[in-house]
Amino acid sequence: MRFILGLIATMCLAVTGTPAMAAKKKPVAANPVAERLAPPPLTDKENLLYLDLSTGGRVVIRLYPNVAPKMVERIKILTRQHFYDGLKFHRVIEGFMAQTGDPKGDGTGGSTLPDLPAEFNWMPHVRGAVSAAREGSAPDADAETRTKAENSANSQFFIVLDPKLALDKKYTNFGRVISGMEFVDTIERGEPPANPSTILHAYIAADNPPAYTPPPPPPPVVLPAVTAVAPGPAPKPVAKPAPKKPVAKKTK
Repeated sequence: MRFILGLIATMCLAVTGTPAMAAKKKPVAANPVAERLAPPPLTDKENLLYLDLSTGGRVVIRLYPNVAPKMVERIKILTRQHFYDGLKFHRVIEGFMAQTGDPKGDGTGGSTLPDLPAEFNWMPHVRGAVSAAREGSAPDADAETRTKAENSANSQFFIVLDPKLALDKKYTNFGRVISGMEFVDTIERGEPPANPSTILHAYIAADNPPAYTPPPPPPPVVLPAVTAVAPGPAPKPVAKPAPKKPVAKKTK
């Protein structure tokens, strides 16, 4: 009987292994991946931004509060304050991006609201991406300077013209153009442009904005009036002296 019990115990150890061996065979839990929240549906007008541009039409931007809630909320607040109405695209680089949102028009201005912390996320900077502009920092800047620059987004933003994936996770990507990109493509280029394109009006779709209204034509160029000068009296002809008659020579 003892032999049989010992044999059974030996067989159990062979199957389960020692406690140390059993611990090694437990599955190792993988590092948890942050769950990606679903974006709002396309039918959610509270998260659709309209930009009526001077280039001829309306640009529709889908906002993503699931990845950048603070920046999306800032855009909505400023839009409803009519902050963006009339602002210029002050920095537009061919093959890169078109930047706006500065009331000064030179890239140094912003709103009176405080700057926002960085909300870098997984969304790529593909064509049509809309991202928050911020201060830059030198490559060799210390950690404090880099952090200050990263947390300096306020009111300015840019629309990507061609993919720039090097910007991923370095700028707060908060939206995507879903309609009207052809009106972005015709924004005047320059740093600054000689004749900058503007945002005529910005709206949140949920506020039932009016249809796009094209900008009024530029006023006609008025040339300065030319004062007509009355002609004076015609000059009197100068009488030519009568030619002298030849004098006949006397003959002796």
